[in-house]
Amino acid sequence: MWIFLICIIGCLAGFGLFRRKLLPGSAAPYTGGRVSVIIPARNEEGNLPYLLSSLRAQTYQPAEVIVVDDASADRTRAVAESCGVTVLQNHELPPGWTGKTWAVWNGFQASTGDILVFLDADVRLAPEALNTLLQVRARAGGAVSAVPYHYTEKFYERLALIPNLLGVFAFTSPFEQRSPRQGLYGSCIVTSREDYEAVKGHDGIRAEILDDLNLGAQYRAAGLPVTNYLGGREVSFRMYPDGIRSELEGFSKGAVNSTAQLSPYTVLLVAVWFIGLAAAQSLWFAWQADWIYAALAGYLLFAAQILLLARPVGRFGLVMPLLHVLSVLFFLIVFGYSAYQVVFLKKVIWKGRTIKVGGRKS
Repeated sequence: MWIFLICIIGCLAGFGLFRRKLLPGSAAPYTGGRVSVIIPARNEEGNLPYLLSSLRAQTYQPAEVIVVDDASADRTRAVAESCGVTVLQNHELPPGWTGKTWAVWNGFQASTGDILVFLDADVRLAPEALNTLLQVRARAGGAVSAVPYHYTEKFYERLALIPNLLGVFAFTSPFEQRSPRQGLYGSCIVTSREDYEAVKGHDGIRAEILDDLNLGAQYRAAGLPVTNYLGGREVSFRMYPDGIRSELEGFSKGAVNSTAQLSPYTVLLVAVWFIGLAAAQSLWFAWQADWIYAALAGYLLFAAQILLLARPVGRFGLVMPLLHVLSVLFFLIVFGYSAYQVVFLKKVIWKGRTIKVGGRKS
């Protein structure tokens, strides 16, 4: 029976961490300053057409769209140029920069907008999304980010269910909203040029692997607000369509490092939630009848909670919440691989680059 009690406590911790804070709709057209959209892109020939076509379909059209080709080995540059946007070329990184921070910084320097919208290449926007983001930022001030709704198509992509929920906890936790180091979600950030320059932008976090979390901390340190939303159906992405290896590398590059950026209260509740989730997995090792029934009840309790929490987070189907043991195993592999890279190798690998922890490309 104690197993079920642990599962109940874990589920309560999950509900304490999760806030269903979706981007609010806005019918009024944005009437603020000039808007620049900046997209860092490394080997994104498959994703860029979706993002750029969704930008062309926006009800509010930005003044400029800048794609920074970050030394891609594929047709990223050609695809971007065929869509009629401004394309910049990144080559070798200067010492002390990571690829994305350097690409975003170059895009910023070439931009002319009063409002800056930073988008990852795998993002896709609903027609009203840009107008909504601009309206929200105008009301909130500082920097606003949206955690995109995660579309999945293949089975291996749905293994990301538990890592996705843990990532969302880091942005919806009430403790993070009061934290002096509150982070942003790097896939979709909107800010004014004035505020971005005041915190020194990505130049101030040039060596950071977790550029988004650290950028948010820069805003908070400057006394500027940071506001995070769930993107819902307005802002979405398909993160890893190229295979499970890219999924493993993508999640593992920040799995260990991100915990140091979070409020200790968030980390504690996440640990309680995961302990409850781990206790539910004892179903697969239970032999005594009373143990089996308690473990089964706990397992189904977590399946129901995961199904409920995942609805505004992403499309993971009905099978994966029920077989959440598979996603738990995937997360343990991700976390173990991340710890191995950070603790023993002192570096992480992402998109063909080896980046030393704490800063430089090798």
